[in-house]
Amino acid sequence: MKLRTFLTTVALASGLLAQQAAAENMRIALVVKALGIGFFEAADKGAEEAAKELGDVDIIYTGPTDTTAEGQIEVINALIAQRVDAIAISANDTDALVPTLKKAMQRGITVVSFDSGVAPDGRMAHLNPSSNELIGKMIIKLAADNLPEGGNVAVLSATSTSTNQNIWIDEMKKDLPNYPKINLVGTVYGDDLADKSYREAQGLMQSNPALDAIIAPTSVGIVAAAQAVVDAGKVGQVNVTGLGLPSEMAGAIESGASKSFAIWNPIDLGYSAVMMAYHLKKGDAEAKPGAEIPIGRMGSVTLDDTNSAAMAEPFVYDKSNIDQFKSIF
Repeated sequence: MKLRTFLTTVALASGLLAQQAAAENMRIALVVKALGIGFFEAADKGAEEAAKELGDVDIIYTGPTDTTAEGQIEVINALIAQRVDAIAISANDTDALVPTLKKAMQRGITVVSFDSGVAPDGRMAHLNPSSNELIGKMIIKLAADNLPEGGNVAVLSATSTSTNQNIWIDEMKKDLPNYPKINLVGTVYGDDLADKSYREAQGLMQSNPALDAIIAPTSVGIVAAAQAVVDAGKVGQVNVTGLGLPSEMAGAIESGASKSFAIWNPIDLGYSAVMMAYHLKKGDAEAKPGAEIPIGRMGSVTLDDTNSAAMAEPFVYDKSNIDQFKSIF
């Protein structure tokens, strides 16, 4: 009886110690635009890699079921109630999330945005996956390189309020004069929903019979557009390009619906966002212009005058290299 009591006491003590150790771990929430998107699932793998490397971090991977600011606000409020230590968020709306994220920061929660940014008042720092200028130049170049004689291109974006999409499209338009034979015929929005993006791509081809390329700077839209081109029997006539995941775009490259596309590594992005949030929360890095923040194996980033930084340049995928990457992300 005494032995049993002793063992029970030891077990309880061990349990309490385990709970205490778990409680001491920093809880970082990775809030994505919506659950079920491959890009963000890959980012979560990077977040978990960072947590394992740091050793004292627990990752909470969460997001709404659809790409709305309202859905993300509900998620953020729940995280505030849970008293998480830090939030790294890819925003569905640059401004709408600010009041709720300000509340989070007032409660002592470190807030950084990544991928799609929050307005400066709603976060401490922002991590762009790449330079906005380089991304904008890349997506128009991908289309123009395959149209040496010029042609008509259209953009299939995510939501009309998506911060990163709008900036990239603006940067693309700035570079458009360098391609005088390329004509931008319109921009549509698929809301990062596969079915709506598919319909919007169909609509682009129907309303623009002479369309030569669809540029989709969204991993959901580019796959949907490629499928719409295949189903319309326009492979070889309409080239789909933009930003996508190798695992999801391998079929489009093989079919010829896409000749090339680009993306940074979302695993690296999730990893880097967690590293940034961790060091800001620990206080061994500051969120101020000119500050250098370590991001583990990715090196370090330097914040600009808006407390934003760029992780890396986009990388181009085509028939020559797609097989090397399609099983990774």
